[in-house]
Amino acid sequence: MIRINQARAIARNCGGTSYPAVAALGWNSKLFDAAAAHALDMASNNYFSHDSRDGRSFSDRITAAGYTWSTAGENIAAGYANTEGVMQGWLESPGHCANIMSGNFTEVAVSCVRNGNAAYRYYWAMELARPR
Repeated sequence: MIRINQARAIARNCGGTSYPAVAALGWNSKLFDAAAAHALDMASNNYFSHDSRDGRSFSDRITAAGYTWSTAGENIAAGYANTEGVMQGWLESPGHCANIMSGNFTEVAVSCVRNGNAAYRYYWAMELARPR
């Protein structure tokens, strides 16, 4: 949470697009439920995708967690063993960076699940949204 809001507090360039500093995000437990479930599913089933194996998208998972949203997004990552690494990776990726810097989002949650037997070992999911 601290790293996300530190990133948002500074204007930055994401893949050639300039973004102004934006307001801090608040934590949301329903978004955490969606993020935790997806990170666990990826780690347990050894895959890496925005779409769950059952075909659900991030917006389907956020809705299923009971969050009523007007706009939503997701960042995922795999293989990063710590917060600093995953945040650096997301901020270096234009699409992920744009999600982090979007003023359209007001709430966030992040989860990381480790499975030493899976290909990437660490699986991350960040859900961002604005309630309806």
